[in-house]
Amino acid sequence: MSEFSQLVFSGMQPTGNLHLGNYLGALQKFVALQDSYDCIYCVVDMHSITAQLVHEDLADQTRAIAAAYLASGLDPKKNIIFNQSRVPQHAELAWIFNCVARIGWMNRMTQFKDKAGKDRENASLGLLAYPSLMASDILVYRATHVPVGDDQKQHLELARDIAQKFNNDFSDRIADLGYGVEMEVGEERVSGFFPLTEPLIEGPAPRVMSLRDGSKKMSKSDPSDLSRINLADDADAIAKKIRKAKTDPEPLPGDIDGLAGRPEAENLVGIYAALAGKTRQEVIDNFAGQQFSVFKPALAELAVEKLAPISAEMRRITADPGYVDGVLRDGGERAGARAEATMKKVREVIGFLTD
Repeated sequence: MSEFSQLVFSGMQPTGNLHLGNYLGALQKFVALQDSYDCIYCVVDMHSITAQLVHEDLADQTRAIAAAYLASGLDPKKNIIFNQSRVPQHAELAWIFNCVARIGWMNRMTQFKDKAGKDRENASLGLLAYPSLMASDILVYRATHVPVGDDQKQHLELARDIAQKFNNDFSDRIADLGYGVEMEVGEERVSGFFPLTEPLIEGPAPRVMSLRDGSKKMSKSDPSDLSRINLADDADAIAKKIRKAKTDPEPLPGDIDGLAGRPEAENLVGIYAALAGKTRQEVIDNFAGQQFSVFKPALAELAVEKLAPISAEMRRITADPGYVDGVLRDGGERAGARAEATMKKVREVIGFLTD
């Protein structure tokens, strides 16, 4: 093989309701990517137990994420859509990567520090090691690209470090088996089995903030349901939440600089721009000098137009769990075949004795 085949991998955890920020920051981009890449989209249910082991409704939450994928426009025939735990090769490769990665690498992960807090000694080993599982999610398919947000860039860098160390440590054996791609690593040339996966950044990611506090990110854990637009919300709920969104008494400015120090105004303009596929300046040009009593109804109408069909389709799909399970089963079989093809070679490279 002279080069790695182009492949996109991404996944979402089945924890809580998906909201507008998830749609604009991830799902909308996933749908666009399926027209130009071979794509694998996963519901990463194994990741969901790292911080909280017991979930009463993990199966239903897994189905809900899959339903959101489908309702947003992902084609289950064109893409592979599955839940992670169906493919045991993810865990198998994660163990190998636990042996490749260094403890110091894991200790530097800022998300572990944030999630573990001051009680690090009581955090699960899975929470510390889950970036290694994330690396295996990507590399068990030898994915070349991952669409990432700011909060996952450090984990992708770790996946690259793991891939590079594996390639360096086993370069000769990879070459002898004929499984490698010639790669430049610094001043060295090695025979690499895993690609150094690249982040896929499709334009600036919209930063969607709470509708009740423009200084905080929109979050599914916020106790106020009015703080977010859930993908499952119907048209009336979407319009109501935008009408009740916090604003300030000033009219919209004539340029973007006029949004400085006005987080709620900036947030609503950004949401409009992302939904309309326009720049924030174009939105400002259309509404300069207008009060929010004019802007909010226009935003509500746009949001209902874009999101209500998705929420209706989500409800329709979720009402048929057998269909969702069938999609995940089919995707799991297809993903498993690819993952096993990778792992068969990895076992040979390492020297595990197999039949």
